[in-house]
Amino acid sequence: MIIFWLNSIILSILTLIPLLIGVAFFTLAERKIMAGVQRRTGPNVVGFLGILQPFADGLKLVLKEIIYPSKSNYVLFTFSPMLVLFLSFISWPALPFNLQTIFIDFEYTLLFFLTISSLSVYGILLAGWSSNSKYALLGGIRSISQMIAYEISISLILLPVIAFSGSLNILLIMSFQKMVWYVLPFFPLSIIFFISILAETNRTPFDLAEAEAELVAGYNVEYSGIIFAAFFLAEYANILLMAAFFCNTFLWGLIVFIFISAFIFKLKNSYNSFFIHIYTFKRPSL
Repeated sequence: MIIFWLNSIILSILTLIPLLIGVAFFTLAERKIMAGVQRRTGPNVVGFLGILQPFADGLKLVLKEIIYPSKSNYVLFTFSPMLVLFLSFISWPALPFNLQTIFIDFEYTLLFFLTISSLSVYGILLAGWSSNSKYALLGGIRSISQMIAYEISISLILLPVIAFSGSLNILLIMSFQKMVWYVLPFFPLSIIFFISILAETNRTPFDLAEAEAELVAGYNVEYSGIIFAAFFLAEYANILLMAAFFCNTFLWGLIVFIFISAFIFKLKNSYNSFFIHIYTFKRPSL
């Protein structure tokens, strides 16, 4: 039993390391694209063409002082970003990278994915309430109302996909798309689903929860340092997660992080062979 849990923990770490690296470079790509749209250069100082800029930003946030607002709930103030970050990572092992690479496979992976994605609402609510700030509370309520509204549309859009596949397993839904991708028979639903995940992850033009016109970041306005970085990582991890979920549901998972999935598949195979070798070496002879 100890070996089984140790194996599960190590496989989860092998999943999270490429994910964190992917989140870092995804933030760099977004800043580069936004700079190109606005005819700017974007990050280009740290490293070759600014490729090390995400790591410099992460180091800066880790070294900055954490400022707690007066009369705030310190426990919930610190716990809420950790909860949001944990919930953004826990769904990845149940999401197939391709038809051969999945770490946790059971019958109701789709239901598990929807349940975990809806639980992040509680972390945002706790963050806005525990800050003891009216701006943070209003930003949290606005973000929660938007997330809850579009979670309903996401769940309703997935009903025809579930009925067509006859399963709640994401891996089986992917395998049913070998003949035809679901984006073709469900093209209008796929467009609505894409718009809904944009709203779910607070992307443009649904970034009203950040309230940039009011110079208030939203529910995380009182956060600083590494606990603000936890919200930042969770937000971009959710963007990548919803993009992967869209590809698995409607595009056969064919373009889901091709390089990351290949890297994880090689890591998993090499680790499994090493683990089997160690286990057989330590197993007592009968």
